[in-house]
Amino acid sequence: MDVPAGKVEKLTSQEKSRNKLQKLFKTVQLARDIQTKRFKGLKITSNAEMSNKDIRKFCELSDECLSLLKLAVTKMQLSARSYQRTIKLARTIADLESAEGDIKPQHIAESLQYRLNLKFPIDASVFYLLQ
Repeated sequence: MDVPAGKVEKLTSQEKSRNKLQKLFKTVQLARDIQTKRFKGLKITSNAEMSNKDIRKFCELSDECLSLLKLAVTKMQLSARSYQRTIKLARTIADLESAEGDIKPQHIAESLQYRLNLKFPIDASVFYLLQ
């Protein structure tokens, strides 16, 4: 993933950096709390550790999400492993947004974006244009 160069003012502003870091920490901690609650009583503690059975249980996908994934499998030639990793990452993205419910198409699209290493953001509508 490419990261753009930062401006000197932003890099040297410790107060703003500290506030952003604290906010990021809280967001990550909330996502970890969601996962801890989700996997309570199981031998796993994070989305990355989910088996195929766990993915089916904890990653309910709408028809729109499934259509997007099917298109991605076809157009991007995703393997079964890549397919599963995409869903796990989408679940984590949803957790970071505190979306304890279902994975949304934008979560799938963002997950796929990381696989593509694109220099611009995409959303679910882009994949429908590829059909």
